[in-house]
Amino acid sequence: MRKLINTTYRTNDAEIMDDFSIEGPILHDTLNTLANINKWLGGNAVTLNALKSLLANYPKNRPLTIIDLGCGGGDILRRIAKYGQKEGYTFQLIGVDANKEAVVYAQQLSEAYPNISYVACNILSEQFDALEYDIVLATLFLHHFENEQITKLLTKLTQKAKLGIIINDLHRHAWAYYLFKIVCIPIKNQMIIDDGLTSILRGFKRKELIAFSKQLNATPKISWKWAFRYQWIIQKK
Repeated sequence: MRKLINTTYRTNDAEIMDDFSIEGPILHDTLNTLANINKWLGGNAVTLNALKSLLANYPKNRPLTIIDLGCGGGDILRRIAKYGQKEGYTFQLIGVDANKEAVVYAQQLSEAYPNISYVACNILSEQFDALEYDIVLATLFLHHFENEQITKLLTKLTQKAKLGIIINDLHRHAWAYYLFKIVCIPIKNQMIIDDGLTSILRGFKRKELIAFSKQLNATPKISWKWAFRYQWIIQKK
């Protein structure tokens, strides 16, 4: 009998999408498909609901800058822009991605949203360090890094973000792995399938997120969400 996939430890396997030179139709199809999967499985709602919680006592007439790390095609920023407009917030939204072609594509898709802009840069660069922001969004982003890198990155972001950080990432679990295989049955893009499965194996257990919180001296505010996501809010005091 075949053994279930082992999710005891995070895998070090790389994802194809971590090659920032990917461009053209395959990149566009991948970004579009990922956006749809997030929509089908309720992933974007995890980020938006965390934002609502973080803004519970924030004055709507005060401008707010939100950056989205690894923004891809910008689908989450467009959803947040619609929410902000509906609720009367003054949002300045900035998408950050190391893939220049992804940024160009996101700009094209976001032409109707004047309060969204994009920056093509690596988060380890001086260009990124120069950005100012109130809230950081990291949706399906953190799992691309090793544990030591995550601690360093979150330390820097926590020091700079004025209100807090919203993390929406994968729960590393065998059921999540096999559920994704079922979801991908109608999908023809092999990169989506391969990277999706690798992403799950690069995801997190709750105890790992709690350990990161302790290193940051932050109170853990971690919630499990469908489908196999963790919503982690790091709120500044």
